[in-house]
Amino acid sequence: MAPTKPRRSDARHNREQILAAARAAFTAQGIDVPITGTARRAGVGPATLYRHFPTRSALVTEAFAEQLAACVAVLDDALADPDPWRGFCAVIEKVCALQVADGGFTAAFLSAFPDAVDHERERRRAEESIVELVRRAQEAGKLRADFAPEDITLLLLANCGVAEGAGEQGRAAAASRRLVGYLLQSFSVERTAPLPPAAPLSLDQIRPA
Repeated sequence: MAPTKPRRSDARHNREQILAAARAAFTAQGIDVPITGTARRAGVGPATLYRHFPTRSALVTEAFAEQLAACVAVLDDALADPDPWRGFCAVIEKVCALQVADGGFTAAFLSAFPDAVDHERERRRAEESIVELVRRAQEAGKLRADFAPEDITLLLLANCGVAEGAGEQGRAAAASRRLVGYLLQSFSVERTAPLPPAAPLSLDQIRPA
């Protein structure tokens, strides 16, 4: 039985290496990056990768499992907040910050993976939580009445464009906070809070699609 321990240790190491390489690749290039390249970055063969993760969706969902759990926790905390508007704002701010930090996570979260049951269940729960957060904030008289839950997707698309176009991580994070500040004020019925500091951006950073 003694020789099985090193083999199990090697398998665990290979799995961790694959997940680390996948997260890096998905964040930098999106979730459609070739899987064979992920195996190469992890220092394993394609057979080893597919032994651990037989499908792309299995690899993507496992690579971002922690981020998904964090996102769901943010929503749960917001629903538990007795102040509906504060909870709503916290979700927008934290999810947008997560989107900037891990660009691949947003695509993974928004994508449908029919064979990833846990992912789909958590995603549906997240959608239901967003609807409830919107309802609570509107009933509290803080969120404009014509705001729709679908506007969250619009916000994430805008934030994704900012994150991709702003450049290095610190500047992208600053630009995202500024955008979120603007949008939260436009969502509010009061619009009185000061905006976050302006990000150091110039027009030459705008690239054609």
